[in-house]
Order: sequence, then C-alpha cells, then structure tokens
Amino acid sequence: MSEKSIKFAYWVSNLSGGQVVSDIEQATGWSTEYNIALAQTAERVGFEYALTATRFLGGYKADGQHESVILTSALLQATKKLRVIAAVLPGIWPPALLAKLATTADHLSQGRWAVNVVSGWFKEEFNALGEPWLEHDERYRRSEEFIRVLKGLWSDAPFTFKGDFYRINALAYKPQPVQRPHPEIFQGGNSKAARQMAARVSDWYFMNGGSLEVLKAQIDEVSAEAAKHSRKLKFAVNAFVIARDTEAEARAVQEDIVRLADPEAIAGFANAVKQAGLATDDKLGMWAQSRQQDLVQPNDGFKTGLIGTREQIADRIVQLRAIGIDLVLVGVLNYDWELAHFGEKIIPLVRDRENATVSGANQPSDAELDGVAV
Repeated sequence: MSEKSIKFAYWVSNLSGGQVVSDIEQATGWSTEYNIALAQTAERVGFEYALTATRFLGGYKADGQHESVILTSALLQATKKLRVIAAVLPGIWPPALLAKLATTADHLSQGRWAVNVVSGWFKEEFNALGEPWLEHDERYRRSEEFIRVLKGLWSDAPFTFKGDFYRINALAYKPQPVQRPHPEIFQGGNSKAARQMAARVSDWYFMNGGSLEVLKAQIDEVSAEAAKHSRKLKFAVNAFVIARDTEAEARAVQEDIVRLADPEAIAGFANAVKQAGLATDDKLGMWAQSRQQDLVQPNDGFKTGLIGTREQIADRIVQLRAIGIDLVLVGVLNYDWELAHFGEKIIPLVRDRENATVSGANQPSDAELDGVAV
C-alpha cells in the first residue's frame, strides 16, 4: 500500500446503543473486552485507525459510555500497528494534563496515539458537569487555543501561552512524544469557524457524510484557507457501510433502520444539535442540513453512499479518494461480523482498483489507440 492509498478507520464501540438511533437489532457490544477484541480484528483485516467517541452524559441510545482516553490506551496496548484516536472535549479536559498523558501513551504505543479535538455540541453534558457553556464560535476559539497549547507542550523549548481560555508559564515537558513534530491532531465540524480553525492548526479535518459534490466543496475551501497559512491538511469522512450481495438487499437494511428509528431519541438529538450548525450565522455547521432520516445515523453516514454491493462500495471509495479524501471512517450495524467483512472483502477490492489505476490498467492500450484520430 502506497502513501497515496486511501486509509480506513472505524468507530470504536465505546458507547452503548450501536451506531444508529434505531430499535433495529444490532449484533454489537460496548464493553472494554469487546473493544479490545474488535481492535485486534480491525488491525488484522487492514484498518489503519480507530476513533473513540467521547461522552460523559447518556441519552440518544448512548446511556452507557467508556471514557475515551483510557480506553484508547488499552486498545493501543492490545495492538501493534493500529493508530488509535482519543476524542477529547476542551472545557472538560485541561490541555496541559492531556499533553502529558498523551506523551506517555505515545511512548507506550511506539508512536500510535492521536487526538480528535471535539469542540462540543451537547449543552446538557456541560451543564451536568458544571462547566460553562460557550456559544458556537467561542467553542471553536477555545479549541484552537487548546491545540496551540498541545503543540507548544509537545515542543522542546519551555512554553508560555497567555490566551483567553488557557495560561501556561514557561513549562517544558520531558520526555517529548515519539511522533515528531507531534501526535496527529484531528478535528471535525462543518461551520465556517470549524473550517478556518482546521486550516490554521489541525492535521486532519473530519467531515460528516455527504455527496461527492458537497465533500469536494469542503475540501477545496479548507485547502485554500490552509494554503494561506502555508499549510496542508488531510481529509476524513464519516460513512455508514451496508454491504450486501445485492443493492436491493442493502437498501432494504437501510430502510429497516430508518423505519425502526426511535422517534423520541431522534427528536432529542435533533433538538440538542441545534446548538451546533443551526447556531451559526450561515446555518452551515454540523447537522444544519440534516433531515430527520439522516439523524438516524448521527454523523450523516448514509449520505456518503457506501450502501450496496461490495463492488459498488469499492467503486465509491475510489471516487472519494479522487476528490481528495484521505481516510474513510467506517460505522456498521453489526460489529460482530460486518467490520471484519469490510476488511476482508471490500478493502482488497479498493486496493485492486488503486493498483490498477497506478499501473495504467484502466488506460487504453496502444492497440486500442490505433486508428483513433488525435
């Protein structure tokens, strides 16, 4: 696999309720033991990354949660190659504490720890924890300071920072992380504030699911903004995968998920996420363009279009790579078998298509060009 090959991550199942807000039966679990076994399976079948979710308060089918940072360390210890991304909430986590913990985790895993900085959308969670709730763009300003502090403490020199949210006074940590210049920093969000923040400070920009046109527009915008700061980002997209022998079978599963959606939980989630995209002036943030049926998969995973036969899904992934997607974040209905199935059956199809493109197998031969007017 070359550096130009698309990479794959999966959602760690550290929240109860699975990946859909539906009463459909799901073959999955969320215990620590279950997740360790799942990480080992994912590593074996070709996943490069795993992403934990962060939640301190239940609701919307996620009434049980395992804390992301500690679980990330356990998954790293149970694997050898898998890179595991810990989701953290600024305002809950102090950056100086996380920077120190992360360095130790990075050493324990020989450089496989990463962070996803989640600016926050769940107001009730902050209220329950007794933490102040900031308005939308202020949350992203805090997240940007959070990342700048992480980077500063992951550098060699004593670091001082005087921001609106954080203060650091000539602090130097030893040792430094294994990864240089620092562990990978992921960030999500669709709003203007999120896009501009990613362009300035993040390494990876996570996008909710979307059509090729919508995703390409986001990639172009954030890339252009990053270029103003002499930076380049990588791009990841959320996708809910339903692979079946026929497209009709896959679509029927999607229809069942939506038909059996929990209306009360969906309504609660829809109301909670108004604090995200609809709170922005441009109404373009997270979930602002999501319909009720999209919210059944909380990160718009249906929209990415990885629903159909294995071959159709592989073709779609190649299209995603062509528009600039570097990583696909996979969620599935039945973790017990669908994650392994994706790695064993779909990832090889994607690699075959990538190899064919690199080797020119999809280009016309000299003989085929004979007699063609040029």
